[in-house]
Amino acid sequence: MALLEAQDLTVRYGKALALERVSLRVEANELVGVLGPNGAGKTTLLKAISGVLASTGTLRFEGENLAEMPAYRVAKLGICHCPEGRRLFTELTTEKNLRLGAYLRTDRHAIDTDLERIYCLFPVLRERRSQRAGTLSGGEQQMVAIGRALMGKPRLLMLDEPSIGLAARMKAAIFEAIDDIRRTGMAVLLVEQDALAALGIADRIYVLEQGRVVREGPAKRLVEEGDIRRIYLGL
Repeated sequence: MALLEAQDLTVRYGKALALERVSLRVEANELVGVLGPNGAGKTTLLKAISGVLASTGTLRFEGENLAEMPAYRVAKLGICHCPEGRRLFTELTTEKNLRLGAYLRTDRHAIDTDLERIYCLFPVLRERRSQRAGTLSGGEQQMVAIGRALMGKPRLLMLDEPSIGLAARMKAAIFEAIDDIRRTGMAVLLVEQDALAALGIADRIYVLEQGRVVREGPAKRLVEEGDIRRIYLGL
């Protein structure tokens, strides 16, 4: 049984069809990438899984039915969603933003331990712990957003465009951190525009176009396919 399994997942915005019968799975300890052009339905997919958007079809996490489950209960099961655009509380400090990720938890000692792990994963955040989040660089804000999601102690971490708008050096640091997170045994579902970077760290890939899965398979195999190399890598 897969950690996360979607079958025929369909989402509509009014009469507009955003996802059409999408099926995918994420195994425990696996990093799965979702690629596709703008408007393909990638962000919609993550929102449907996290309970932010209503969907039809089958959606299960560790065998439990997520259908019509409110977002806070989905998070409590261990699915943490790091959205596109970071969405930090800009007037609060870095540390307060991080601690907000643990709002559903009551294990105070473990929260402090996990906060220390975030500071080890992103050392610059320790230096910025008392600084208002809105004054951080774009890359540092992305680190806070990922760290905040990790503070929820997820079984599945969903990342939506974590490298968008970042300079090459900071983008490399973010992907290195994502790879480190995967190495701890955490499952990751990664939506990313930088196809080459995603293919470099993912175990498997799904490619979305116009709300449908048009390619899927091991990352190493897909990177060798002519269509993928031409359309998504420009090679």
